[in-house]
Amino acid sequence: QVQLVESGGGLVQAGGSLNVSCAASGRTFSDYTMGWFRQAPGKKREFVAAITWGGSRWYADSVKGRFTISRDNAKNTMYLQMNSLKPEDTAVYYCAGDPLYSIMSDQYTYWGQGTQVTVSS
Repeated sequence: QVQLVESGGGLVQAGGSLNVSCAASGRTFSDYTMGWFRQAPGKKREFVAAITWGGSRWYADSVKGRFTISRDNAKNTMYLQMNSLKPEDTAVYYCAGDPLYSIMSDQYTYWGQGTQVTVSS
């Protein structure tokens, strides 16, 4: 089992930055591909970014060039640096571990509880 806890969400003005973190405990964090997803009110949960144990990265087109995913296996922590934030980035952000199928599908084994990110215009 892996437990995931997100932190670092908050309220920021458009154009600002936030860094959200995902701390993992339990089984070996470094074994897993990890991902970030988000869900806005009234919308389906969507893929944001993912990173493999070796550091390969994938991004949704909507965040490419603005968001950066990273991980520190020694600290069992994954990060999402979000720059040039837009009001449409407002959502609950979830970290996830161990995709069952495609890394962009929301079929992951482990999920955190989410952290709210609100971008004001």
